[in-house]
Amino acid sequence: MPESRASAYAGRRALVTGGAGFIGSHVARRLVAAGAEVTVVDAMIRDCGGNPWNLAPVRDALRFERLDLRDAERMAPLVRGQDFIFNLAGQVSHIDSMTDPNADREINCDSHLTLLEVCRRVNPGVRIVYAGTRQQYGRPRYLPVDEAHPQRPTDINGINKSTAESYHLLSCRLHGLRASSLRLTNTYGPGLLIRHPRQGFLSVFIRRALEDQTIRVFGDGSQLRDLNYVEDVADAFLALAAAPGLDGRAFNLGSPEVLSLKAVAELFIAAAGSGRLELTPFPDHLKRIDIGSYYGDYTRIRQAVGWEPRISAADGLRRTIDFYREHAARYLEDPPAWEQGHD
Repeated sequence: MPESRASAYAGRRALVTGGAGFIGSHVARRLVAAGAEVTVVDAMIRDCGGNPWNLAPVRDALRFERLDLRDAERMAPLVRGQDFIFNLAGQVSHIDSMTDPNADREINCDSHLTLLEVCRRVNPGVRIVYAGTRQQYGRPRYLPVDEAHPQRPTDINGINKSTAESYHLLSCRLHGLRASSLRLTNTYGPGLLIRHPRQGFLSVFIRRALEDQTIRVFGDGSQLRDLNYVEDVADAFLALAAAPGLDGRAFNLGSPEVLSLKAVAELFIAAAGSGRLELTPFPDHLKRIDIGSYYGDYTRIRQAVGWEPRISAADGLRRTIDFYREHAARYLEDPPAWEQGHD
């Protein structure tokens, strides 16, 4: 992270929701390195990705609170006095959202509306960056997808994520809260949940390559995707939060590299030195929510804060495989409860 950007956080207070999860933990660690006073909030909901191991390198340099964002009474003193809130709490499984839509709504909508109301009441000047998703767009009408593209999600998760983003941007327009949103694309890297297959194709590809299993790509494998390495995504969060004059706006992330799913699988297999590729027809339950090809236009954030992804897909996938080759056991078992004194 550039020194000028890091200096924006030195001595400042930052709250990271979902901060024991994949992306949230990278944001928290980057904030600690920048000299911020960091508080992490995570409900540690089973199968949503929270893992104490993600914060192990900085566990003594931050405050951890295990609680649900819907607990407004306990959230209020944590929100009060914060300079920044990085709001990454949520669950991202499209499949789970279809099997239990009420739980998805509670986690991905109700929690965020409660948090915003707490901010409005006790800290209306805090700078908030919300983690949106490409899934809000649904099946692209054109490529690359820019921020003006209609939002027509194909599943409950996309609807709830779009709604939560709307809460943030509406709170900015109506109540003056300083909120904006990053619409993330396919993020990968160390800390991604790989224990089960319900959080996206990348976690499946990683595990199958490492275990020398068959990576099944649905369809003909020509579907296009853009990928972002998690360190680049953490940079985007910190860059956006520190920049003035961007409240009330949404920004796509993306990459100049656009790869077919077949090519992504082949890169994982090459990085791991194991695994094999198989093209297979779409199961009906997945075909109904498949979006086809997607890649985003990230011109807006590049022009606003100068953000560009730095890590190539080949390099990032290699780093990811190397990480899980050493630490896979930490991510294949149920994560332990946070030790006494850090709850």
